[in-house]
Amino acid sequence: MINKELVAASTEPLILSLLAGRESYGYALIQEVKRLSGDKIEWTDGMLYPVLHRMERRGLIKSRWDERDTGRKRKYYSLKKDGKTAMARHYEQWSLVHGVLSGLRKEQHV
Repeated sequence: MINKELVAASTEPLILSLLAGRESYGYALIQEVKRLSGDKIEWTDGMLYPVLHRMERRGLIKSRWDERDTGRKRKYYSLKKDGKTAMARHYEQWSLVHGVLSGLRKEQHV
């Protein structure tokens, strides 16, 4: 499993990136992250929904309720303009950190 602090730090950029492609609902986001990480990142409802609500309050994402054919209501989330800007900032920051770590790793193997 991945360190909890790293999972927490990566949650917002992952959500923004997933929603950049299309709107989604909480359980689908949980399953997609699990699939993309090869089952190494496991989000829980209790972890994800507070982050989604906080991001919504900050104006990064928006939500809408939709009722499926089964009669079950789901809350779908999508990216707002400020969310796209935040996603770009996150990419820059993660790229910088990744570059530093990669450089350090290369130095250690020389």
